[in-house]
Amino acid sequence: MINRLFLKDHLSFEEANLVFGSGLSVFTGVSGAGKSVLMDALLGVFGFKDIDARLVEADCLYEFDMGEYGIESSDINTFKLLKDKSARYFINNQSISKKNLAKIASLHLKYLSAKEISEFENTRLLNVLDTLAMKKNPKFGDILAKFRAKFDEFSSVKKELEKINEDEKKIEELKEFASFEINKISNINPKEGEFDELIAIKKKLSKKDKIEEAWGKADAIFAYEKAVMDALHISDIDAGFFSDALNELKVARSSVSFEDIEDMDIEKILDRIEALNSLVKRYGSIKEALGVLETRKNELARYEKIEFEKHDLENKFAKIKDEIEALGAQISASRSEQIAKFSTILNEYLANLYMSKVSVSLNQKELDSSGSDDVCLSLDSANLKNLSSGEINRLRLAFIASEVSITEFGNGVLILDEIDANLSGKEAMSIANVLLELACFYQIFAISHQPQLSSKAHHHFLVEKNGNKSSVKELDINERILELSRMISGEVITQEARQFAKKLLCIKD
Repeated sequence: MINRLFLKDHLSFEEANLVFGSGLSVFTGVSGAGKSVLMDALLGVFGFKDIDARLVEADCLYEFDMGEYGIESSDINTFKLLKDKSARYFINNQSISKKNLAKIASLHLKYLSAKEISEFENTRLLNVLDTLAMKKNPKFGDILAKFRAKFDEFSSVKKELEKINEDEKKIEELKEFASFEINKISNINPKEGEFDELIAIKKKLSKKDKIEEAWGKADAIFAYEKAVMDALHISDIDAGFFSDALNELKVARSSVSFEDIEDMDIEKILDRIEALNSLVKRYGSIKEALGVLETRKNELARYEKIEFEKHDLENKFAKIKDEIEALGAQISASRSEQIAKFSTILNEYLANLYMSKVSVSLNQKELDSSGSDDVCLSLDSANLKNLSSGEINRLRLAFIASEVSITEFGNGVLILDEIDANLSGKEAMSIANVLLELACFYQIFAISHQPQLSSKAHHHFLVEKNGNKSSVKELDINERILELSRMISGEVITQEARQFAKKLLCIKD
């Protein structure tokens, strides 16, 4: 439920702070008072419309699924629009794009514009038929669940088969490429760690001559060991430091040896390094090259047995297809049995709304996760898109009411766009009665041009304009009588208008 709306500096409104209750809320007022401006603010804060308000806030009591956008839902979720040079949107003080804001809001809020027909999406119509079928046969739900599970398996096998068919078209090219990489890596036959070891040997070999030459000169120091020791003893100087230093030098000298590489062929080492380096450049490292080798071997093995895989998949695909077609046929038969009942319920509501009957039919379509059924509605053989705004509005209400009646479920907010515009009094009253029924499940906001709908509201808001400034307030019972009287007779309120207003409100004198 939306329980609060605050707006600041929105066209003719300097400021407004409204608290809403459940059920049906209706906004009335003379033309140009600002009803549409106010409704646009309500739509704008949820990303359904572009508006020029400096600030709009709306508090909602619904739990929204916003985890994927990094926003946590709370007991009261606050939607906010701030506009300076450009509009910025927030939920619980966390910034969000307008597109994602509207996507989140649409989980619970439905804006029904004049030519909107999204209520008649096939999945929604099928859900109504499926609910009726489950009421008649509780096992129908199990059949549906089994069909959906089988269809998921069918889709998975179909993708695998399509991939194999695609691979088969270029199998020779793929086999040639896999064989090329296998041969390239296998011919070099690299070992993990080998490249680094050979680089170290290369560095040692490159300095061998210089190291030996340097030590050839440095070895002369050992010939003077005795002379230095004698000089230190004669001079009464402790020779320990020299002895220690010379011993460390001997140890260091003995560690310098090329025996491990004496018999190595430098040319072979360089050739090996070059071969390994070509793999490193191509694959990033020897480890990755070995990984590619294993992958290509597996791929080549798969290409070799692809015919066997394809044959098995084709058999599996055919079997599952037969199963889902059989389940789909059961589902279609159950849905067909409910067409008449659904049509009766829908047309009863349409009759109450002074509308012609709608014909409901079930046509076949390509099999998908919902089955192979396409529900078609037509009014006097007219396509829904060719109906007038008034007809669309009443048909929409009839369907939503039928849906609620059948599923016994409805939740969220309905925001209606001039639902009773250009209708007669009896048509407006029929819409009011249907909205009252829906108000047991939905919170409803509507601008009304007729006293009939306004009289049925649980909350009646009057929008007024003084000069260039608009204001809005919720009316008490006496103020409602006055406003309904104005709607009935105009600015000059007659006694008859007051009596009719009281009658609409079921108030006795």
